[in-house]
Amino acid sequence: MTNRILIIDDDKELCALIKQSVATENIDADNCFSGVDGLTMLEKNDYQLILLDVMMPGMDGFQTMEKIRQQNSIPILILTSKNDNTSKVHGLRSGADDYLTKPFNMDELIARVVSLIRRYTRFNLTGEHSQSLVYQGLSIDLDSRSVTTQNGTFELPPKEFDLLLFCAKNQGRILTKQQIYEEVWGESYVYDDSNIMAIISRLRKKIEPDSGTPFYIQTVKGIGYRFNKEV
Repeated sequence: MTNRILIIDDDKELCALIKQSVATENIDADNCFSGVDGLTMLEKNDYQLILLDVMMPGMDGFQTMEKIRQQNSIPILILTSKNDNTSKVHGLRSGADDYLTKPFNMDELIARVVSLIRRYTRFNLTGEHSQSLVYQGLSIDLDSRSVTTQNGTFELPPKEFDLLLFCAKNQGRILTKQQIYEEVWGESYVYDDSNIMAIISRLRKKIEPDSGTPFYIQTVKGIGYRFNKEV
C-alpha cells in the first residue's frame, strides 16, 4: 500500500521539493498552502502523516493543529524556525509528535517521515490478532491505538501511544530517558529531554486520575520513568 501525507506550508517551492523527495520512499503527498485548505483536504482524504509549518499567514500552524487534534490523532510533524525553541515546546505540548527546524536536511526529513508512518501503522492489528493490555483503571487497545480510563475511551496521538505502550510493556522496570527516546523516536538519543517531557505531560493529563500525582507513569528522579508495578 502506498502511504500518503499532507503537507501544509505556504512555501510552495519547499512543498514541491518535499513531495518529490518522499516519492523516493513510495510516499504520495498532497500540498496545501494554508491551514484552512489543509483542514479541508484532511476531511476529504485519508493520510498517514501531516507536515505542518508553524509560521503561516492567517491560520497559523498552532491554530491548525488545534483544529486537527479535536477530531484526529494522525501524527503531526511540525516545521519550525531554526532557533525558535518556544515554538518547539509549544508545538509538542499542543499535540505535535515531532519537530524539525528549518533549514533541514531532506534525508533527515524523509527518515522522520518514514519513522512516524511506521509507528502509526505498526499496531493496526485486526481479527483474532486484536490485543489489549488491561491494568487497574486503564485499558490499552493495540488494535485501535486507544485507551480507556474512568473518563471514557479515546485515541492517542502516535508518540503518546507508543510511549505509553513501551512503558506498560516494561511494567515495573525503570526506563532511562535514552531508552525511551530511542524506542519511541527510533533514533539516537540527542540529550534533549524536552520531547520526552512534553509527551509525558500530555499523556498524564489524559490518563492519570491526578496528573499532579502520577499513578501510572511514575518519575524516577535523575533517571527516567517507570510504569507502576502495582497496577
